[in-house]
Amino acid sequence: MYLIGLKYAENTRVLVAKLQSVVLVAAQALLLCLPLSAMEQPGPPLPAAVPASPASQPNERWDDIHLAPEQWPSTQVMVGEIDKADDLTRELLRVQWRQGDPIDLYIVRPTGVKRPPVVVFLYSFPAGADRFRDDSFCRAAIRDGFAAVGFATALTGQRYHNRPMKQWFVSELQESLGKSTHDVQALLNYLASRGDLDMTRVGIFGQGAGGTIAILAAAADSRIQAVDALDPWGDWPVWLAKSTVVPGSERDSYTTQSFLEKVAPLDPVKWLPLLKQRSVRLQLAAFDDSVPESVREHLRAALPRGAAFAAYGTVSEYRERAADDGKILQWLHHEIVGKK
Repeated sequence: MYLIGLKYAENTRVLVAKLQSVVLVAAQALLLCLPLSAMEQPGPPLPAAVPASPASQPNERWDDIHLAPEQWPSTQVMVGEIDKADDLTRELLRVQWRQGDPIDLYIVRPTGVKRPPVVVFLYSFPAGADRFRDDSFCRAAIRDGFAAVGFATALTGQRYHNRPMKQWFVSELQESLGKSTHDVQALLNYLASRGDLDMTRVGIFGQGAGGTIAILAAAADSRIQAVDALDPWGDWPVWLAKSTVVPGSERDSYTTQSFLEKVAPLDPVKWLPLLKQRSVRLQLAAFDDSVPESVREHLRAALPRGAAFAAYGTVSEYRERAADDGKILQWLHHEIVGKK
């Protein structure tokens, strides 16, 4: 039914991208052995938020990955739901630091661990943070005594609203990446203000577009000590020309000089070499055709000396080496604890 629903909705730009990315989304379902059906479960409604509009924060520059400290004077917080079990506490909050752009934020903490270290999870368009509603995912994510935090990136999931359908994640790539990179920094500010998390030990895991944002955020914010990127998008002139995420009917619009100039400051190939003082791992899956082979080569070549690298030739190899039993988080957990 999932595929049938997408087929009938393919007249819209966003759902076309979803249809073209269905193989990628299925591969994401392997992460931590989470069933695909659990990815997008309907969740509890949150209280009414500030009326949405596409306006951005005044003076916010999406081509600059750095967030000025004075730019976000406060964070508005609404409590949506707090679930408690024997082994975890899961909070669903609605936070807002930008006019018209409320964000549904999940924070999962292990029971009995005082001020746990933190991992921020960012997944690729079109996936949001709905997997945090799945108990099995949450238990895998907080393994080893870590807190897990997640939200949908800009123009994704509950954050796609009040926009013409011709505007979507890729058509507004500068906004999608720049805004989300700022969101990570504003999120870290909020988490630090809570006092119940160890903000001296912070890592970030990102997949696809989320991997791109993870790299950009780590380059912008030294509080992120370890970054693990799985199949990040990047190397924009090549990616936009060849990636299966980009609809063929729109590709010419995204390979113009003006479009490429707008997204050039947000290319992870530019920022990866500068992460010399961080723990960095790049993971690449040959079966993920959203990232062209030449892009994978350029990303690997951009890694700083000493960075970790993992490659998976098949889905079964990825499952065996990374997805099964939550193995994919072992490297990140080790690097965050080792930085203390």
